[in-house]
Amino acid sequence: MTTVSADRRPAVFALAGITALALGAVLMLLLQVVPPTDEISATWRTISEYGLSDHKWVFDLAVVLVAAGSAVTLAVLRLQGRLPVLAAVFGAFWTGGLLVIVAFPKTDWANAAASGAGGTLHRIASVVAFVCLPLAVLISARTAFPDAPRRRFLARALAVASLAWFAVILGAVAVATLTDQRWWLLIPLGLVERGMALTELVALAALAAPARQAAPVPEPAGR
Repeated sequence: MTTVSADRRPAVFALAGITALALGAVLMLLLQVVPPTDEISATWRTISEYGLSDHKWVFDLAVVLVAAGSAVTLAVLRLQGRLPVLAAVFGAFWTGGLLVIVAFPKTDWANAAASGAGGTLHRIASVVAFVCLPLAVLISARTAFPDAPRRRFLARALAVASLAWFAVILGAVAVATLTDQRWWLLIPLGLVERGMALTELVALAALAAPARQAAPVPEPAGR
């Protein structure tokens, strides 16, 4: 029976975290190509629409896998000293936000009567999650890649791109406030949200790259 040495455990856990992230993303993509969720517009409908379909359990499983993978990955980075405290806090908000999204499904924004406290929590959790992860990546980039400027630049670029996606949503909300229109009809919301989600998962995976490396084995004394 083989055992994993202590110096290899962070790499194993980090790999498990990234695998969970990938599985969650694959399940979410699968929902777009299998009936009946293949009828949900990826351009105009949000990802959370899957949670209102017959495949709700697949959506919930996908989000939980992403949350679990994120928690494991961020925990490994923290234990390795590659995740500052503030970044860890933002990472916790990202993970917690994902779990709230599962616990409180979205409601129809166009129907004010149908939108209760659960729908409000869902919207707040979505905003918190999508904003906090790129902030965690931005804060951690220098610590995670102290001697790898290219990797540091990539992580930061992905984080900024994630926030840029979110800025598009904020712009639509601002325009809607001035024009008295429904903001989610001003932009291809589904496309924007999916682009933001994909960019953030890639950013987290890029940040986790050094965590997959085993700690160097010290040379014996006297050599």
